[in-house]
Amino acid sequence: MPDPNPAALDFLLTRRSRPAKTLTTPVPGRQELETLLTAAARSPDHGKLEPWRFIVLEKPALQRLAALAGKRAEALGLPPEKAAKGVSQFADADLVVAVVEAPKDSEKVPPIEQSYSAGAVCLALLNAALAAGWGANWLSGFAAHDREFVEEGLGLAPHERIAGFIHIGTERVAPPERPRPDVAALTTWMSR
Repeated sequence: MPDPNPAALDFLLTRRSRPAKTLTTPVPGRQELETLLTAAARSPDHGKLEPWRFIVLEKPALQRLAALAGKRAEALGLPPEKAAKGVSQFADADLVVAVVEAPKDSEKVPPIEQSYSAGAVCLALLNAALAAGWGANWLSGFAAHDREFVEEGLGLAPHERIAGFIHIGTERVAPPERPRPDVAALTTWMSR
């Protein structure tokens, strides 16, 4: 007989990311953030490789990254609206956790499974923050995929990449509910 956890299931059925642009201070302190990171690190990880790591970005680092995002947007010739969005992702944030996909050599665990694990860590951190009462959002953006930005700005090794930027803070306004997937249309049942 299963041992249900109705509160956890209700949370998952009603969870809603908070737009990063609506988040402000206060943000979690170091001890509370370490608890959220610990929860995220309990994600599925075939082979116990830990093919991911965290970089906690506080306000001074975010301002530095905003300036770098502006320089990189210009160097890449991005349209002004895309450049502005990439800069504001860092400039307007108060706390961001970069989840870095850091694959390990393994004969047993293919790289794609390690990528899935890094994605699972992003979702687990997002949900842990929301469950703790914070507003949170999982973003990427052009900077996440720009090698010069991630190597210069975040110190990533050549084999590493950003799985997500998890913004965490206090929400100013609750977002409206949005349409959800039609699970019946997306599900195939096979009994043989």
